[in-house]
Amino acid sequence: MNNKFEGVYPVLITPMNEDYSVNYEGMKENVQHYLDLKVAGIIIVGSTGEFASLDDDEKEKIITQVSEQVKGSETKLLVGIADERTDKVIEYAKFVEGTNADGHLLINSFYQTPTEEEAFHQFKDVNDVVTKPVMMYNNPFTANVDLENETIYKIDKELDKVQYIKESTGDIRKVRTLVENTDLVMFCGSDDLAYESFAVGATGWVSVAANIAPKSASKLYALMKEGKYEEARTLNKDLLPLCEFLEDSGKYVQIVKKAMDLKGLNGGPSRKPRLGLTDEETEKLKSLMEKLD
Repeated sequence: MNNKFEGVYPVLITPMNEDYSVNYEGMKENVQHYLDLKVAGIIIVGSTGEFASLDDDEKEKIITQVSEQVKGSETKLLVGIADERTDKVIEYAKFVEGTNADGHLLINSFYQTPTEEEAFHQFKDVNDVVTKPVMMYNNPFTANVDLENETIYKIDKELDKVQYIKESTGDIRKVRTLVENTDLVMFCGSDDLAYESFAVGATGWVSVAANIAPKSASKLYALMKEGKYEEARTLNKDLLPLCEFLEDSGKYVQIVKKAMDLKGLNGGPSRKPRLGLTDEETEKLKSLMEKLD
């Protein structure tokens, strides 16, 4: 596999102005921040990027802008292409194929509750029209489907472009089983299980927390890769409260946006129905950020 994806990939927010319009200049500044830090990769137009709240033209403008910005850098770019309708997913995939992006991130339909066979065909239909690699995203909490291991084995065996998986069930046994029984490159998708996922063979982390603490998150991965488990465990103790806050709050998008504002970067509001943080939540976020960078 060429140009293998590995390491920590912050999944970026879509910054917005006070009138809820996309802050494209702010997006550029945020992306440059991560490029300057030389993060392994970034992901745009995903769940944290409020993809379901964006219009097609906004998505295309974001994708075009960011793909041009990362051109020539060592930082990989993955683009979320999810939609309820497979024809729309294919439309997004074909658009991404024409950019400098390195790959696609795809979750199955998140409202229609597809059967295992239907979910397989959603990935197959995309697999058959793309040349860039696909990272499948398994998240029963947002997609209402926990892809069965046998379905994932079939995808691994039959779909050559689906080479990665973002595993977000929160079940470390599933992570271990898929690492041991597939050729898929495993990315942790549960922020509060990064340490454990690396321990059982994950080689990447699609991380919400890495928006806020990119250096700490990247260091955790590096320490685990080097076999410095005790040092990594100590760092994980500092990271875990932030990860748990993001996982448990129901406001992960708003938390990251507030954190970006606090860091002097660009966050802004989220499109409704999402509401902003309370004063208490903001103070908790500030305290959690103190130990991390």
